[in-house]
Amino acid sequence: MSFLRLDINWNASGGGAFAIVPLPSPFGPIPGFPYKLPDTLPLARSHTAPVLDTDWSPHNDSIVASGGEDGKIAIWNVDASAFEGWGAEGWIPKDFDPVWRIDASPRKIGQVLFHPTAQNVLASAGGDLTIKLWDLAQTESPRLALTGHGDSIQSLAFNPTGTLLATTCRDRKLRLFDPRAGGEAVRIADGHGGIKASRIAWMGELGKIATTGFSKMSDRQVSIWETGGLGNEKTMATDQSAGVVMPFWTDNNILFLAGKGDGNIRYYEYESDSLHALAEYKSSDPQRGMCFLPRRSLNVSECEIARAYKVSGSTVEPIAFIVPRKADSFQSDIFPPAPSIEPSLSANEFFAGKTAPRKLVDLSSGSTFTGAASTPTPTFTAPAPTPAAAPTPTSTSSAHTHEPSAASIPAPAPIAKSQSLPPQSTPSSASVSSASGGGVGSGGSGMPHANAGASNEEVSSVRQENAQLKSDLREARELIRNLELQIETQKANARKAAQALFEASG
Repeated sequence: MSFLRLDINWNASGGGAFAIVPLPSPFGPIPGFPYKLPDTLPLARSHTAPVLDTDWSPHNDSIVASGGEDGKIAIWNVDASAFEGWGAEGWIPKDFDPVWRIDASPRKIGQVLFHPTAQNVLASAGGDLTIKLWDLAQTESPRLALTGHGDSIQSLAFNPTGTLLATTCRDRKLRLFDPRAGGEAVRIADGHGGIKASRIAWMGELGKIATTGFSKMSDRQVSIWETGGLGNEKTMATDQSAGVVMPFWTDNNILFLAGKGDGNIRYYEYESDSLHALAEYKSSDPQRGMCFLPRRSLNVSECEIARAYKVSGSTVEPIAFIVPRKADSFQSDIFPPAPSIEPSLSANEFFAGKTAPRKLVDLSSGSTFTGAASTPTPTFTAPAPTPAAAPTPTSTSSAHTHEPSAASIPAPAPIAKSQSLPPQSTPSSASVSSASGGGVGSGGSGMPHANAGASNEEVSSVRQENAQLKSDLREARELIRNLELQIETQKANARKAAQALFEASG
């Protein structure tokens, strides 16, 4: 999904298709747009077999790529005018047409993924066990190919700057690639022991990877891996349900886990090399799929730190995760800078080997800056976020909210229903303690004003120094990883050359 639109795979005759609809909001209706979708929707039709995956460009909210069982990739440019007059009397739905088609594989295309910092660079994973990287300006052939998978590729994820690509595979291996060098993986490790599907997510700037999968006894698991040597730092069993778990990471150091067929969403804070359970969103409607809104599009005035879109039956439900605090000003501690829509590299620069930090946007001012000079992500210390679900465009649903208690955080409970209009967000009355010890919106006495000012200055100075040290450490680790990858690449090339000489002499 993008900042503006959501796509949904669609059962349609005559080949594969998917629908593209404007984003519903948990906080109010879309101006001039019917809250219930029309009975007949315009579809994106081009594939001759079912669509298996889609991905929106992080640098253009109108560009979406799709891959299907027909081995084709289609690129679509969705103009805003396509949504004018939806559902009005006399309106005639008009299907979308792709702007480009790519013959990507003789077999199916299971995954497509845009590069996070390089413009118009797309990765595709095919049934030929190969990941291909495409420059969308020159699609006659892929620019690079990543090989070495022993079975079908199940998921893939770039690190925040796009210098590394991690994959999970049906052969139960976890692989790490240098996408600029091509060829085989520079790191390989044993993943989850079960035969069911595994999923992967990069944990922001922490230099770690989160995977979900199954044990040999069919327990559902979540694992944390360090990227230097792909060593396993922690594996935790969650339950024994059968659905594949989809992991989603936010830069508040929160990992969301949503299982297919489940009605709940678990979320954990990562701190001190461990996952700590925060709370759980519960629903009786099983989810068939889920995605998360880009953080630059969140409602910061409502302290919304994440928003999920849940596909359930014939509905799409927006679920807002809200920190229950009263605040009239921007809350910088829960809103670190978000990835910007501006690319850091062109496709040619990326394939030439150039690297660049991603560009970030300050959510308080909207200004864009280069990530290398940014402050590291602060640890999320506020109370666990509160899920608040709103009605979907296709059916009536409920709004949910809950308040954290001193001992524990209860699951969300429905508090209101609406048959026609979307419910408005209900601010929680719970108070949140400030860093200096005084209550926010609670009338607490806190510290004396003079000492509070001095304490705030000291705390600010210590935080700034700590942030700079963390930034330097992260840059040093990134440099070490890049050097290690270069060494591994040279070793792999040397092995290939030795093998070629041996075969030629034999």
